[in-house]
Amino acid sequence: MASLKETLYEKIQEQRKRTDKLNAKYKDVVVDQVTIGKILGGMRGLKCLVTDISYLDPNEGIRYRGYTLKEVFEKLPKPKNAEIPYVEGLFYLLLTGDMPTENQVADLVDEFSRRRILPRYVYEVIDAFPCCSHPMTIFSSAILTMHRESFFSKKYDAGINKMDFWEPTYEDSMNLLAKLPEIATYIYAKLYRDGKRIQSNPNLDMGGNFAFMMGKNKPYDDVSRMHFILHSDHESGNVSAHTGHLVASSLSDIYLSISAMINGLAGPLHGLANQEVLRWLHDLMDKMGGETPTEDEMKQFVWDTLNSGQIIPGFGHAVLRKTDPRYLLQREFSLNHLKEDPIFKYVDILYKVVPPILKEHGHAKNPWPNVDAQSGVIQWHYGVREYDFYTVLFGIGRAIGISANVIWDRALLYPLERPKSITTDMLEDIAGIKRLGAKRTS
Repeated sequence: MASLKETLYEKIQEQRKRTDKLNAKYKDVVVDQVTIGKILGGMRGLKCLVTDISYLDPNEGIRYRGYTLKEVFEKLPKPKNAEIPYVEGLFYLLLTGDMPTENQVADLVDEFSRRRILPRYVYEVIDAFPCCSHPMTIFSSAILTMHRESFFSKKYDAGINKMDFWEPTYEDSMNLLAKLPEIATYIYAKLYRDGKRIQSNPNLDMGGNFAFMMGKNKPYDDVSRMHFILHSDHESGNVSAHTGHLVASSLSDIYLSISAMINGLAGPLHGLANQEVLRWLHDLMDKMGGETPTEDEMKQFVWDTLNSGQIIPGFGHAVLRKTDPRYLLQREFSLNHLKEDPIFKYVDILYKVVPPILKEHGHAKNPWPNVDAQSGVIQWHYGVREYDFYTVLFGIGRAIGISANVIWDRALLYPLERPKSITTDMLEDIAGIKRLGAKRTS
């Protein structure tokens, strides 16, 4: 049976031919139109990036290697007595496009287990942070510190052939991904558990071991697997994904690239939505006196909120035009495991009443809930109640998809990203706007 690395190499050889042909014969074919609105709107919707790892379809949601999330959860192998697939199996799928067998996943679980050991200095770096530090700052710094472990950097300095750039990047990615649960749980122990660390269990898979080190019983192992899989990739254009691609395009190693990705994810407009939703839900419960409202009471509250110019957090999406499949998978899990949870009862009622109201209100392009509408609620239910840590959980999952993307970027020799900027004067000239006392733009 071929190893993941051998299988990946075969896929790379096939894909290089496709990319070379496109670049050689069809490089002048127009894909999209650049408009002033797209330039000033943060390049939203501008088709200018390539990834085969995932695709966000407005009507179907995210697809991993062509598979819907429902198919991914059905087809990927699962640990014994588990509801949710192995995270390691997802990484195999993202890299190769193939659904792995039980044996292939077992080999990858063993491979990750062998790479888990964290250098002593990383613990020392984490310990050196003040107790009030934000977990994402520590997470990014710990990852950044491991730059000294990079095989890619050592190989590049030694003069590696560019056709082989992907191989040490693969090794770095495997090493980093295997260590992220240890880094994250050690940060959690430092900040929220008086430094009481739980040692890794080498007999468990990534999701199971993360739950073990967090000190959580079943089914939190499935919660971890679900969370990491659902957050692993989301095309290349969102802030965290594009940051990882952009930094890696300069041939920075995976440690530098993922640390940068974490910094982008830490921004309030990107990775903080789930904790903002949970905070809003807690405020709502306080307003309701802790009692579960009727649907009519919730409808009135939603209307009052909208009429006051505020939004309903967790609803709407920049691209999707249906209920986020990531939300639906979490909802299914919640109905099975925390149906009587007081906060989930609020989430359940909101799911029923908000979309029709938003449709009637008329200002939401997508009135349906997104992934953030209840991911924090699930973490809260199982005792992970520190809002700031939720983005670290997001970061572990997102690192999986970005690492897979960077490996392929190196394999296909994608160039340094260098878009061209223009001035506001130039935009006004293009738009035909006449300016008084206009100066020539050089």
